[in-house]
Amino acid sequence: MTLQRRTFLKAAGAAAAVSILPSGVRAEGAEKMKIGVIGSGNVGSAIGAVWVKRGHEVMFSSRTLEHDKALAQKLGGNARAGTPLEAARFGEVLLFAVPYRALPELGKSLGDAIDGKIVIDACNPFPGRDGEIATRAREIGAGLMSAKLLPGARIVRAFNAIGAARMGAAHEEPGKIGMPIAGDDLEAIKVASRLIREIGYEPVLIGGLEMGKYLMPGTPLAGERSPEEIRKIVDTF
Repeated sequence: MTLQRRTFLKAAGAAAAVSILPSGVRAEGAEKMKIGVIGSGNVGSAIGAVWVKRGHEVMFSSRTLEHDKALAQKLGGNARAGTPLEAARFGEVLLFAVPYRALPELGKSLGDAIDGKIVIDACNPFPGRDGEIATRAREIGAGLMSAKLLPGARIVRAFNAIGAARMGAAHEEPGKIGMPIAGDDLEAIKVASRLIREIGYEPVLIGGLEMGKYLMPGTPLAGERSPEEIRKIVDTF
């Protein structure tokens, strides 16, 4: 483990213990949050559904509003549907779970609506599906590229290295599976970690956004692992 990353993780741990939550986001154990989900496919719908069950207000959005309305109706009173712009404005915290090729346009169209917002980035770049933007993301790292594509957002990369199939059920056995995450904003990391625990995973901070290159399929961190197993793998980087 590099000295730079050790220093970052030490600072992150201290901040998690004493930091004040960002403006508009309430403390753990207080009232629930408003969460905007951008992309309500397998990943977005599975994660968002658990947050609804936890009592958060969740707005689902995608390219198909009727799909999102049906999903919201199925999930009940804490769920609603809207356009991506409406979801971005609605959420105190945002989950992006779209094909990576959609991020450049979303960054432009959402603009000020994501400025200063905590964004949990669950998007993975696949060159065969997403084209040149995915190739560039893999070259510089998905975390750093997402920060360029979503300017002003306080990004935490998470939900990237685990399949969607079990995301909606992980809360039934909380804490057994680790969730590697990466981010530069310590307050955003704290908020995202709380929400990740509510899904059922134990967040494991592996470093800043430059470490986001390891949070995608095909890397040593892909798949379901215990928190300790994740830490041991990261120590070899």
